[in-house]
Amino acid sequence: MAKELIRLRDLVMEFDGERILDGINLYINDHEFLTLLGPSGCGKTTTLRIIGGFLTPTSGTVTFDGETINDVPPYRRQINTVFQRYALFPHLDVYDNIAFGLRVAKVPKSEIDARVKEMLEIVSLRGYENRHIDSLSGGQQQRVAIARALVNRPKVLLLDEPLGALDLRLRKDMQNELKRIQQALGITFIYVTHDQEEALSMSDTIVVMDKGRIQQIGKPEDIYNEPKNAFVADFIGESNILDGVMLSDYRVKFFDREFQCVDKGFAANEPVDVVIRPEDVDIVPVKEGHLVGKVTAITFKGLNYDIIVEFKGFKWLIQSTDYQAVGSTIGIRLNPEDIHIMHKSEYSGMFGDYSSYSAEYDELTEDAGDEKE
Repeated sequence: MAKELIRLRDLVMEFDGERILDGINLYINDHEFLTLLGPSGCGKTTTLRIIGGFLTPTSGTVTFDGETINDVPPYRRQINTVFQRYALFPHLDVYDNIAFGLRVAKVPKSEIDARVKEMLEIVSLRGYENRHIDSLSGGQQQRVAIARALVNRPKVLLLDEPLGALDLRLRKDMQNELKRIQQALGITFIYVTHDQEEALSMSDTIVVMDKGRIQQIGKPEDIYNEPKNAFVADFIGESNILDGVMLSDYRVKFFDREFQCVDKGFAANEPVDVVIRPEDVDIVPVKEGHLVGKVTAITFKGLNYDIIVEFKGFKWLIQSTDYQAVGSTIGIRLNPEDIHIMHKSEYSGMFGDYSSYSAEYDELTEDAGDEKE
């Protein structure tokens, strides 16, 4: 059974009268890879800095292994941090950067040597001991920063958007690398990002945040497949979010049509948000469709097409490997397990209609119209 390592209770953080965190309650298990995910300004970095000891909360408690640590300074916590700007020492080589903290702690030279070599092995930089920091790529500098943070053997590593400065290909490689390092060392990683794909691919647990509050906590699959509200549905992946009415258990009505679904426990005739992921929509001949709509834009995305389809004035995003011509009329079918029901929230009505999806799609619609003429 997982052992609880850190608990945040009723955390509130205020700066100049503005509430940045509004009652955060969260526990983090030993050996867990937990990601704080959300848009800029949602409070995720503030939460991380409170755990690291760089900020003291306005109210609430932080416990570590059962002990309250609100007043314990960062250097006395069994926690290290890797920032987006790696803060490496440019005048020291790779070996000396990694060894720095051990020398400050007056660890014997032979042990320093053994531990630095162990870290170089773990972060795949064996043979780089004498390299200058300036001669390393961004990904290699990132690994040195991680090795330096881990060589002191903390129980927890905090990572604040550490891959933000890397290009896409390197970021993907480092995602795999970080997960491998975390599993190899068996320590707790608490990771901050606004990148949903990063969170989904690396985490054991994702904490979705917005406006200083936790919106949902769960495994990546659960967060993606069963979002709790329209914000989570929109932020984790892309979603068509519609107004519906839950007629009874397993029966929902939207677009004046009744559908079978797999959700229950709602009040009879409760207004709800209905979530349908773009990849879960089946395109069928018009006469076989539950709904019939008109294609208004299409763009090729490599593995599939993103197709914008208008149904009764509401534009859906559908992802399909089959090309559909702009202006054509198509039918769609929905399986019960692909219809997800959520309670109404403060976010209802804010997301999910792709009529204003992005400038990219506006341009596509115009281009498509030009071609048609």
